[in-house]
Order: sequence, then structure tokens, then C-alpha cells
Amino acid sequence: MREVDLRRLDLNLLVALEALLDEKNVTRAAQRLGMSQPAASRALGRLRALFSDALLVDGPGSYVLSARAEELRPALRRILAGVSEMLEGNAFDPATTTGRIRLLMQDLQAAVLAPHLLARLAREAPSLDLDIVAPGTNGFEALEHGTADAMVALIDDAPVGIQRRRLYDEQLVTIMRANHPALAGKLTLDRFLALEHIVVSVTGVGAAPVDEVLARMGRTRRVKLRVPNFFAAVEIAARSDLVMTLPASLARVAADMRRFVSLPPPLDLGRFTMSLAWHARQQDAPRHIWLRRMIVAAAADMSEEAAS
Repeated sequence: MREVDLRRLDLNLLVALEALLDEKNVTRAAQRLGMSQPAASRALGRLRALFSDALLVDGPGSYVLSARAEELRPALRRILAGVSEMLEGNAFDPATTTGRIRLLMQDLQAAVLAPHLLARLAREAPSLDLDIVAPGTNGFEALEHGTADAMVALIDDAPVGIQRRRLYDEQLVTIMRANHPALAGKLTLDRFLALEHIVVSVTGVGAAPVDEVLARMGRTRRVKLRVPNFFAAVEIAARSDLVMTLPASLARVAADMRRFVSLPPPLDLGRFTMSLAWHARQQDAPRHIWLRRMIVAAAADMSEEAAS
């Protein structure tokens, strides 16, 4: 790029370009940038002129990236990350910071952890906003590319460059609606397997932890219904005789509705650990060190509330 172009370049255009390429949608990019849809459309027009390329082209039902846009993305992320680090330096004051945090969490973790995190952000960083997005199948990629700040998830293995730490431990419980016929007696394994079950399957593939344990025992249950999120499952369980086995933290939220009875499942399902993950490039950034401290503290608040 010629020097004259650099002098005329508006850095905000590169910020807009990142949002447009990530979202592949002008309206969503505008929302992310805090600007109107027409303003985002004008920014896209200026970017197309700047790069002499369409950048976003019509695809089946939405925009797709042009070949030139795909080439630009890695360099764009490095440039913006470098500018951010240069401006941030070692000075970070959460009380005056603005902008957005983007966290990857399933609806379960958001339901139990986000209220505690928001309470801490309200006290320490009242002008900072929060986006919570389901990680899908590319959560690690989002951390690597800088499109998310951190992820809360069940993590068995992490790729090179991803840092993680334990947040809290979970165990599974079985819930059924109040006045469910199965409450008339003890929930034995045979009675448990005779019931009809709901399974939450975010991806729609793979066996649930309960079914993996049952398979090792040579037993099976009837999964009457699969749904993609926990709150749909909870609402259905409240209005039917279907039962579900889910993390105790979410069961405590559901129990506040006074619509369920929570029981230990009649088989050993063990415990599992929820972790906080982030990319190594953020390890020493003051803003990110503070963010991780906030998330860890929110998890501790959640655990203390559950124990009280």
C-alpha cells in the first residue's frame, strides 16, 4: 500500500472490516460495532473501494467471503491485535474501560455463571458490555483467531496455544416434575430405565454421558426426546412425564421454579470439571488478566451460593 494511502486510512474501517468478515452479515456487524445498518453498509462500500474487491459476495442465503477477504483475515487480526496491545500497554483501569467482552459458553453455563459475572462487572467495570455466544464446534478456533476473549466449557484436550484452568466441578442429578408418578417409590436403576428420558444434544451427534455409562453396564434407556438446549428440555420436563439428567447447577436454577424434584441418579456418573480457556497471546495482557480474575471470582461466588 502506498504511503499516501496509509495517511488517508481510517483505522475504524479496519475494525469494521473485521466485524463484517466475522459476521458475514451487515446488520449483525452493525450491532457488534454499535452503529446503524446504513453506516455499516457505507463502511462496506468504502472498504470495497479501498481494496478494489467485493469482500462479501452473495452466497446461498447469506454473504460469503471473497478469496481476497479470506487472504486478508489473518493479517487483519494481527494488525488489530497489535494496535490494541500498543494502545493498552500496561495501563488498564476497569472502572473507566469501555467496549465489549465476548465469551463462549453454552446456555447452561450462561444461566448459572453469567449473573455472578454481571454483578462483578457492574461493580468494577460498569461501562463494559458482555456478549455470550455458544461455542459451537469451533470454540478453540475463535480463541485462536481473536474473535472471542475466553471460553467456559468441559475441556478434555486443548490444542497448542490454548491455556486453561479449572473453574468448578459439576455432578449430574435427575429431575422430574413435581407430582411425577415415579416419585411414589425409590428411584432404582430398573425404575430409572423404565422412564422416558430427555437428552440435551447441542451438536445432535454422539452419546450422552449417561448412555455411555449404561453401555458399559450392558444396559440402555429410552431417549424419548432430544433437544438442542437445556432450557427447552427443562420446560418440557416441567410439563410432561419425561425426566432428564443434567448438571446440578442447572437443576438448582430449575428448582427455584418449584416445579421439580431433584434426585441422585441410581448409577455412578462421577463428576466433571468446567474449565476457563483462553489463547496464550492473551496470557500477560492486563485487560485479560483482569477478565480471567473476574470469571474465576464469579465461579467462586456461584459455588458459595450453592453451598449455602
